[in-house]
Order: sequence, then C-alpha cells, then structure tokens
Amino acid sequence: MNEPSPASLLAGRLVDMSGGGVRAVLLYGSQLLRTRPDEHSAFDFVVLVEEYRPFYAALRTAGELPRPVWLMTKLAGVLAPNVIAFAPDDGRDGIAKCLVVSKAHFERALGPEAPDHFLLGRLVQRVEVVWSADPEQDRWVEARLAGARGGVLTWLAPYLEAPVDAAGLGRRLLEVCYQGELRPEAKDRAQKIFEAQEEHFREIFPAVLERGVAEGLLQRRGPEYALVRPAEATERLRWRRHFARSKRRATARWLKHTVTFANWLPYIVRKAERHTGRTIQLTPLERKLPLIFLWPRAVHVLLSRPRREIRP
Repeated sequence: MNEPSPASLLAGRLVDMSGGGVRAVLLYGSQLLRTRPDEHSAFDFVVLVEEYRPFYAALRTAGELPRPVWLMTKLAGVLAPNVIAFAPDDGRDGIAKCLVVSKAHFERALGPEAPDHFLLGRLVQRVEVVWSADPEQDRWVEARLAGARGGVLTWLAPYLEAPVDAAGLGRRLLEVCYQGELRPEAKDRAQKIFEAQEEHFREIFPAVLERGVAEGLLQRRGPEYALVRPAEATERLRWRRHFARSKRRATARWLKHTVTFANWLPYIVRKAERHTGRTIQLTPLERKLPLIFLWPRAVHVLLSRPRREIRP
C-alpha cells in the first residue's frame, strides 16, 4: 500500500477539524506540478464545502481560524472564494493556502456563465483530488472539471491566431490566463507551468479539438487544428471585456485576502522573492501599515519582473 502523500495528510487534518462540512479537497499549483517549490511553499488547496458558516465555526473552535466566523461567512459571498491559511501545529506538517468555496459557487465558477477566470483558469490545468467525502462527491467534482475543460474553446477561440495541437492549445490557454491577472512571477512563468504539465494537455485536449471540428468551429490542418473562420469582432470584444473584468476582480481580491488570509504579508514577500530571485526588505511603515505604504513597492515588483525565472 502506498504511503499517504503530505498533501493528503494535511487535507485529512483539515477535514478532521472542519466538523464534517468538507466535501472534497483538490490540490493544484507548484507543489503538484513540482515547479520550484521550496521548504516555505504552501500546498494550494481548493476546499469544497456544503455551507460556509459551519465550516468556519468548526475551524474557529479548533483554534485554526483567527478571524471571526461572522466576518468570514459574510466575505464568502463577496468575490468568492475566500482564501485562508491552514497551518496546524505552527506549520510543522506543512501549510496550505486554501481557496474555500461552496458547491454552488464552484459550479458557477466553472460553468459557462463564470463571473471571472480566477477558479476556471486554475482548474482547467492539472488538478488532483486528494480527499473526497465519498465516490459520489468524487464523480461530481470530476464532472465539473471535465465540463470546464470541455468548454475551453468557447472563450479561447478568439485568441487562437495560429493552428494548434493539443499541447499548443494548453500553452495558449496558459498565456491568456496569466495575462488575465497581475502576478509577481517572472514573465516566462506561463511557459514553465506549461512545460510541467504538457502531458496533461496532450491527454485532455484532443477530444476538445475534435469536438470543435464536429461543431464546425475548427478544421484539421495535418496534426494541428485551426479556426474555420476568425472569431467575429463582437465575440472578441465580449471576451476582452470578460478578461478585463476578471483582472479587476482578481486585483480586488487582494484586499479581501489581507482580511481572510492570516500572515499574508510574509507569505506574499516569500513568494515574490522565490519567483524574482530578489531579497525584499520591508520598511517599518510597510510592515505596520502595508495597505497604505506597500503599494509603491508592489507596483515596482510587478513592473520590474525578470523575463525569465531565476534558478536557484
């Protein structure tokens, strides 16, 4: 029998402390893809819950939620999901950055009327279910993920300027999604993430491309696929507006994260240092009042990102 992974063990502890409200825990991001995580890197979890209040109340009772239950429950409906840190025993067994989302919000975020790309852009990539309440929940999650991946051409077609194969579709998807958020990583981060999961895209996207052919959207050109005709101007405008709105919402979430995510400042500083290769020394004012005095530094980091990731 295989030993449980550190991610599944940490997810199990979260489930035990949550009072039975968790339906599934999904792992995504650098720890799954092995894209240069270090000893400080958190596990990236999507925590699927039935209801917000009982989940937060149980964590509060267990001593793992420093914020009031009423506040976390109220914020859960604003720019879902909430992001929290889960670090039992002072993080000795690992730290998880948890995107806490109800099944209703999860289904909407991955559906055809998604309000933005925050969850959608992450979960069309490689994801692993590290815990689920029962096989029915497992099937429900997999169906939502499959639906999100199957709908990729709906929003990506206006950005397919050249023929692509399955891997090329995945690469273009990452380029578009990364442009849809302000991120502290180096400018070639999308390419590195693609290289880490190229086989994932080669596995899931052939069926999507063939469906595009069957629906008259795509045509085969040898081993690649191209649009039968360029996307209409109205469709391009629609998705440009969608990604502009998505970027605004993603940026607004930063303010919410400073409320829901305990110790967010050292976390984001370590993340920026890891991806840029620069040591960041905050001033006393930046540490004491980051929401007022940290903005100039944040803008500088974003504008001066290296073109390539710094290797250790």
